[in-house]
Amino acid sequence: MNALDIIGQKLLLAFQGKEFTPEMQQALASYKPGGVTFFRSFNISSPAQVKKLVSDLQEHAQNLGLSPLLIGADQEGGQLMAIGEGTTPLPGNMALGATGSTALARKTGEVLGCELAAMGINMNYAPCCDVNVNPRNPVIGTRSFGEDPRQVALMAAAMVEGIQSQGVAAVAKHFPGHGDTSTDSHLGLPSLPHSLDRLRSVEFLPFQSAIDADVKLTMSAHIAMPAIDGADAPPATLSHAILTGLLREQLGFVGVVVSDAMDMHAIQQGDKLGEECARAATAGIDLLLVTADPADHKRAWNGLTRSYQYDLQFRVTCEHSTERIEKLKSWLDEHKTTPGLEVVGSVEHLAVADEIADRSVTLVRDDAHLLPLSVDPVQRIVVIIPQPADLTPADTSSYVVPELAASISQFHTNVDEIVIPFEPNGAVIQKVLERSQGAALIIIGTINAFDCAAQADLVNKLLQSGIPTVLAALRMPYDLIAFDQAPAYLCTYSIQSPSMNALAKILFGKLKPQGRLPVSIPGLYPNGHRLD
Repeated sequence: MNALDIIGQKLLLAFQGKEFTPEMQQALASYKPGGVTFFRSFNISSPAQVKKLVSDLQEHAQNLGLSPLLIGADQEGGQLMAIGEGTTPLPGNMALGATGSTALARKTGEVLGCELAAMGINMNYAPCCDVNVNPRNPVIGTRSFGEDPRQVALMAAAMVEGIQSQGVAAVAKHFPGHGDTSTDSHLGLPSLPHSLDRLRSVEFLPFQSAIDADVKLTMSAHIAMPAIDGADAPPATLSHAILTGLLREQLGFVGVVVSDAMDMHAIQQGDKLGEECARAATAGIDLLLVTADPADHKRAWNGLTRSYQYDLQFRVTCEHSTERIEKLKSWLDEHKTTPGLEVVGSVEHLAVADEIADRSVTLVRDDAHLLPLSVDPVQRIVVIIPQPADLTPADTSSYVVPELAASISQFHTNVDEIVIPFEPNGAVIQKVLERSQGAALIIIGTINAFDCAAQADLVNKLLQSGIPTVLAALRMPYDLIAFDQAPAYLCTYSIQSPSMNALAKILFGKLKPQGRLPVSIPGLYPNGHRLD
């Protein structure tokens, strides 16, 4: 393999287009990349369209004499689904954490892997191995299984096994652990200021578990760790001490290390990006996840090429990366499965999503003994729900229309649905209050109201109205902090339809709540809690 082939294999390119484009054909010919990453806003409309796009990419790669491409996507379940339309609406990792079931985590992995394999995608950027111990974490949240590192470790390993049982490579992310950060690495450089002992007992534990489960790839995080790299610590993606000394030499990972997206602002951008890519490769990154800007493709290529030309040790490092990438591609070829598209969103897969939802919804509090609901059929129930928003670039919630009112309508005919903006202004709040007058019951769903003062203001005003009110946190459980006197409070961890159906069944006594809080609610339930 010549120098150009070696450099190209280190690149995972992205592009804009739902069909194979001339620009992508040129990129394949120019850079000979190791693979491609799909993003929902750039490349996705339906499973059939994705399958055709993958087939065209692989055909053109073969015609150019390239090895089969790695095709990756963020198909985590829950709040981040690169392919949403038509796929199984899995509730996500924190919902799995609330079930406490590793068997369901494995089943989730099997569903994810099977559906991706049917579309030709062979690499899933999942599972998140991050331990969400920081309520103000802006980027992980429900993508985590919870705050108990032991449970996260068990769940992560089970999901890895499930994904890889379908011939799709799993990716443990975001190493060395993004769960206790308060900065979104899409926007800046977070720092994890803990001792090495603490990191080993919390952050590293799930990654070790995933490694023991033979995870094929690990994704680096763009976070600094002063305990390892000192006061001016670089992002882990650029740290030889973390990626080589810690991940490979201490934790024993022998697979492929892929970077998080290199357009995130914890990494220097513009003309500096090429140098950053070379630094990452030197540190131990095998695959660089470069996004859709053709100028960034060229910057990454040029940065790697310059280092390869003038640095003998860099050449050796790149050759070792190539060996690992070739081994990964051989594994994918040996374990490839080719299910038909009929498995995507199949009855069997939907049953898994329903089971997770039924077992995850958590009744935290019912001080007013409102549940199960008993409302005269002629009386009006007002259902209020915020319009979902993407709260971080690693989020596809805005594509989901929560069906809470429709789910409740299965049990009560007189339902008045009010959809509000994610951050309702004073005029909207006043209209909601007026429209709620005369209702027999209010059911309000919240989405991170603990971090959205406008939602919290609306809830507190509704609680003062005297109308019986049930609160349901549809994302993070911490919302109760913002209205701690709420008499009835449940958590779904998800806005997907199975979770909305499960919530409705619990509200009307058709299903017993089984979920347990996988995270603490500071000041209220410090060790997690479920109402028994």
